[in-house]
Amino acid sequence: MMNSRLKTAGLAVLLALFCAQAGAQILSGDALKKVIPSTYFFAGQSAAVQTRNSVALKSAGGHFVLAGLVDTSGYSTAIQEKYQGYFITESKITFDGGKLDPGQYGFGFKDGKFLMMNVAATDVVSVSSKNDEQLKHAVPLKLEKDGDGYRLYAGKNYVGFKAE
Repeated sequence: MMNSRLKTAGLAVLLALFCAQAGAQILSGDALKKVIPSTYFFAGQSAAVQTRNSVALKSAGGHFVLAGLVDTSGYSTAIQEKYQGYFITESKITFDGGKLDPGQYGFGFKDGKFLMMNVAATDVVSVSSKNDEQLKHAVPLKLEKDGDGYRLYAGKNYVGFKAE
């Protein structure tokens, strides 16, 4: 009886170590579709989410970072200029030169900057974005691993970030 308990405890420890080493994962397919919202509320109205242009990251701790493009056609020109999509995080995020607490935000790439706004459309983070001229096949939105962080791309523009 004691031997079986030790084996069970040992297996549990090995499973926990394996899961911790598995690290974060970028979701795709059905796993992605399960976590992406169909609409997103920002600046006083809801917009349809472009599921095909959405990305998700699940941290080793089980927290999510979600981002996706939305249909901004119903928004004022002033908001459309800087709001391209939603960004939801359950973890603290650090950008090159900016920090973001867990929450729901709108984001956009404009004039060499990556802008993050709270749901009332007030700017909370503004950092320089980069342009990846080496990228052969730009897509509207994608997420890639980059060392110990990630890159969020909109076309060839991107911003680097780390999730805690």
